[in-house]
Amino acid sequence: MNTRNTRLRRTAIALASSAIAVSLAGCGVVDGIGGSDSKASPTKGDDIKVGLLLPEKANTRYEKFDYPIINEQVKKLTNGKGEVIHLNAEQSASKQNAQLQQLVDDKVDVLLVDAVDSKAIAGGVRKAKAAGIPVIAYDRLAEGPIDAYISFDNELVGEVQGKELLKALGTNTATKQIVMMNGAPTDPNAAQFKAGAMSVLDGKVEIAQKYDTKDWDPAQAKANMEKAISAIGLSNVAGVYSANDGLAGGVIDAMKTMGVNKVPPVTGQDAELDAVQRILLGEQYMSVYKSYPQEATAAAEMAVAKVQGRGIEFDALTRDKVDSPTAQKIPAQLVPVVALTKDNIKETVLQDNIYSLSEICKMDLLLDLMGPWSEVRAMAGR
Repeated sequence: MNTRNTRLRRTAIALASSAIAVSLAGCGVVDGIGGSDSKASPTKGDDIKVGLLLPEKANTRYEKFDYPIINEQVKKLTNGKGEVIHLNAEQSASKQNAQLQQLVDDKVDVLLVDAVDSKAIAGGVRKAKAAGIPVIAYDRLAEGPIDAYISFDNELVGEVQGKELLKALGTNTATKQIVMMNGAPTDPNAAQFKAGAMSVLDGKVEIAQKYDTKDWDPAQAKANMEKAISAIGLSNVAGVYSANDGLAGGVIDAMKTMGVNKVPPVTGQDAELDAVQRILLGEQYMSVYKSYPQEATAAAEMAVAKVQGRGIEFDALTRDKVDSPTAQKIPAQLVPVVALTKDNIKETVLQDNIYSLSEICKMDLLLDLMGPWSEVRAMAGR
């Protein structure tokens, strides 16, 4: 995937483009070519229908953040006349293909597709394009003739995780053994997370065991971690690269089950509520905070701009270019990310209202371990 402009320039453009789009208020591609040569030339008014296909519910972000934010932003941009039809595939590629066909039959004006399986969705994307419906790949880079892509810089996510893990391991890392718990092989993001992490970890630490995790299933991560511990010994696990917070939970459960005294550094991603609590408890070392409000808001802006034929606005939102196995130079926006640790919870998930202080500290056990309320409130600046 060709995403390597300088990171500083890309981050500045991603932030500036979203601001430009808000202040200002298409076509597609054929397989193998990115750009604006689609047969579709949508020029609708505010009465638009946006089809939103989400991949699963195990990760709470999709139903809690992505859909509500996209829905609210579409209504805001269309004076309350726009509609978001939202379907969740619950980790089934075949179900998602059927949902995509349903939205094509319903004649939505544009599709936002967060693919369960990037390859399996390609046929559905082609059907949508044949029907004159623009398709924007959301969060995961779907294959087929997509018009645009918005996600986080996934290789950077892996790099951030790898760097934080090395930092936690301290000195003489080359002699230390870690376990790699990667994501689902059907998710193109997982490969990018892994590539980013390996660019940092390769040659710096011994990767004793590594696994891909079907469907991002925490139970499978737990089972694989138990296998890794049996193979190399619990005391020899210096740390774990875990691709997301769900897998981190399974990994930590496995180590507790196997009798660990102190959990070694474990990475994560997504800033799930359970993970934030584990970070405060010292059980999980870090996560990666990705601003879902920024990604979802920009996705809604892209969808509306595409349908309404606002080419300048759409171009401002898609200044990056990426390649997929079936298309090159796809217009894209890559949203920046940040490492989430105990030290910056206030500046990330609390500041962005992802969680409230009462949500994070609702467990009696958590409060007991964190100390009196005065200390908790001081940490959060409340």
